[in-house]
Amino acid sequence: MSAPAVSTVHDTHEALIRHGFGPYFATPCGILAPLLDRLEAEPDYHVVTREDNAIGQAAGAALAGAAPVALMQNSGFGQSVNALASLVVPYEIPMLLIVSLRGVDPDPTPENLGMGRITAAALDTFGIPYRVLEAGTAAERVRWARQVLRKPRSAAALLVRPDTFGWKA
Repeated sequence: MSAPAVSTVHDTHEALIRHGFGPYFATPCGILAPLLDRLEAEPDYHVVTREDNAIGQAAGAALAGAAPVALMQNSGFGQSVNALASLVVPYEIPMLLIVSLRGVDPDPTPENLGMGRITAAALDTFGIPYRVLEAGTAAERVRWARQVLRKPRSAAALLVRPDTFGWKA
């Protein structure tokens, strides 16, 4: 893994902790694997088998006063659309989504191109603000997300391009 990728993973993990995020509900993802490896050490890290279940568990944690994070690949984001549209958005449940972007450069796999094209558009449709996480931006992006969750009560998303944490095709 390149030095910028290692630094970005470290900075993202540290910023999540510093800004009081947690618990973490994650589905396995190769792009997010370096961050998930770090989060596994946190006592409130949970592996979830389906992305819509991660959204549901994060919603419960948010209603209990936490600042939950649901981590998933964008194909799973597509699978969680109903949970977002019928629960998170209308009831203004604050949570952070960290979504890896398969189907965008440098991931040329044809089965991921569709979700690669529509992930940001889906977030726009739901009114969920998002930022792309890039090298050197982790602290600012996580701080931004925490502010979004505080006022107004809303979800926010950080999108992670395939190479941000060092993934290679």
